[in-house]
Amino acid sequence: MKKEILDRYSHTDDGKVIVDITADKIEYLYNDFDKHTPYVKKELDQDLVDYLVDCVREIGNEEFLINFRFTESADNELQSRVQTSIHNYFLYLKDLEIREMQQMLRTALILFFAGIAILTLSIWYNEHFTVPGSVINKVFSEGLTVAAWIALWESLATFLINWTPHQWSIRLFKRIAGAEIIFSNEPGKD
Repeated sequence: MKKEILDRYSHTDDGKVIVDITADKIEYLYNDFDKHTPYVKKELDQDLVDYLVDCVREIGNEEFLINFRFTESADNELQSRVQTSIHNYFLYLKDLEIREMQQMLRTALILFFAGIAILTLSIWYNEHFTVPGSVINKVFSEGLTVAAWIALWESLATFLINWTPHQWSIRLFKRIAGAEIIFSNEPGKD
């Protein structure tokens, strides 16, 4: 299956996968809402970001480069700005993902300690205040135990499972930010 996916892409002579992006003008790479902002500070078009992310996920760990093809030629200064934009935007996305992961891990740590505290309270309550035959006492005791295990499970699920997609996204954004970028005219316009 992987070979079939990689066969859909062009390759350089040294075997790198080429992610081709074609547009009429450089302006089409950016969002419309910030038209008067310099290119370096503009946000990339979300369709472009999604396309790059999907392509790099699809090719896996293969080395790649990004080839921009424009109908209208772009001078070296605009090309440099596009390279800077791609680099900065994906580093920004990487930083956002890191912050989100850190927040998630902080929450997991709080849940872990809250779960330990509730479990300790539950054990202490069961040893000192259990009244045989009291339904309310039994419900409260069992409720404490369930709450403790739920908090502990959420914490452990985050540490064992939930952080890995964030790690993958961080690596992916870092790869795209560091990708080699080349420019060419649209096929047939050279």
